[in-house]
Amino acid sequence: MERICFELENIELTYLDKEILKINRLAIHQFDRIGIVGKNGSGKSSLLKLLAGKIDPNKGIVHQHASYAYFEQMEAPDKTLTGNEDPALLGKLHVPSQLDSISGGEQTRLKLTQLFSEYREALFIDEPTTHLDQDGVAFIQSELEFYYGALVLVSHDRALLNKLVSTIWEIRDGCVFVYAGNYNEYEKQKQLELEQKQEAHHQFVKEKSRLEKAADQKRSKANKMMKGEKANTRSKEGVNRMFATKSKDATQKAIQKSAKAIEKRIDQLEEIAAPESSRPINFYKSKALELHNKFPIIGDQLTLQVGDKVLLEKARFQFPLGENIAITGENGTGKSSLLQHIVQRGDALDISPKVTFGYFQQLSYQRNINETVLEFLQKRTEYEEGFLRSILHSMYFSGNDLRKKLNQLSGGESIRLQLSYLFLGEFHVLILDEPTNFLDIPTIQALENFFHSYPGTIVFVSHDQTFINHVATRKFVINNKKLYEV
Repeated sequence: MERICFELENIELTYLDKEILKINRLAIHQFDRIGIVGKNGSGKSSLLKLLAGKIDPNKGIVHQHASYAYFEQMEAPDKTLTGNEDPALLGKLHVPSQLDSISGGEQTRLKLTQLFSEYREALFIDEPTTHLDQDGVAFIQSELEFYYGALVLVSHDRALLNKLVSTIWEIRDGCVFVYAGNYNEYEKQKQLELEQKQEAHHQFVKEKSRLEKAADQKRSKANKMMKGEKANTRSKEGVNRMFATKSKDATQKAIQKSAKAIEKRIDQLEEIAAPESSRPINFYKSKALELHNKFPIIGDQLTLQVGDKVLLEKARFQFPLGENIAITGENGTGKSSLLQHIVQRGDALDISPKVTFGYFQQLSYQRNINETVLEFLQKRTEYEEGFLRSILHSMYFSGNDLRKKLNQLSGGESIRLQLSYLFLGEFHVLILDEPTNFLDIPTIQALENFFHSYPGTIVFVSHDQTFINHVATRKFVINNKKLYEV
């Protein structure tokens, strides 16, 4: 039997008055391969931090019986090599020797090098594919497929979960529900659960309705007998009248008794509630300011250089008005740098002075701002508090969530907040750098709906191929220092 490497007993983790996690017992065995799923803010990262000893529970104990490594989703690596990195991995992952100005994807590659350079008996990994291109995702998959030890993985990449895990832990309402199989099998089980709950609720409603109807019929029959008896009493005489009255009284009482028995059966029915439907996220549909220029952004012989590295060389391009324009390419090719250059109205760009940009940066969640969620929006918009509260509520921020400091938010919560702020504004062009990072699948789908309904121009970078396919109306790629439409 495989030995237990980690064990959680009688765990309670709370924030203010909100219960984040409540676990009676969970164990991780020597070769378990566990995927943790759940909505943003449900406690996925908190569970990994408990296992890794990064935070302590309010109650309960975490037993650690094995060595482990922990990959944290929002922790930037030191931009210096520790000396313990495997040189072969540094080369394989294309980690640059100069680390002063590395991209988000290159930062993730450096963290992965440090993670895999030394063997541990267990790996706790939180969103490893963030910022990675397809080659980087393929590398993670190949490394972890043959990893010899316990793996606990938080990811919204369904393909990765299907390849790597054999058990799903779903965090829902502070509890952990265990499902055997990979993500696809988990979804099938969830669908079967939903159908069974719907059927059980249907049968409960049907049986309750049948019994209520039967009880009503018997009460109605008893009432009719009572009225009929009173109407006919005076026409009855002698023994015959007495006999008829006694006979009807007994029948009436029997019917009433039967009705009460049915009512008792109704009370004894086990009530089965209808399955709860998830409240969908709907991003606030801001109004795009009107432009008349058919090409609000034009590059003419653009050469883009960061330090000694030339990213683009004499690039020429035109971004059309009203389109959702995806910028793709491998890590380090200059996608984020191009977006920054556009927002800064850099050299070799033709942008109307009237154009206002709404800009979302991929690493902006790392800012340490000492403000609460509500204060963040209040200080940056002119909307009334009531309206801001309604917007935040639609983004799953409610109650004490509004009092959370920004540095206490999960990656997905931080992204949702910043997108909400961005979409509350009025801009000509939205510039979005990796907006889907850390978002759960329902929120990504809500963001897709926003893209489809937004009347203005959106220029965005993403490595989520499914998202790109769903929302992009134009696709450009950076390759060999050139930018061209595909």
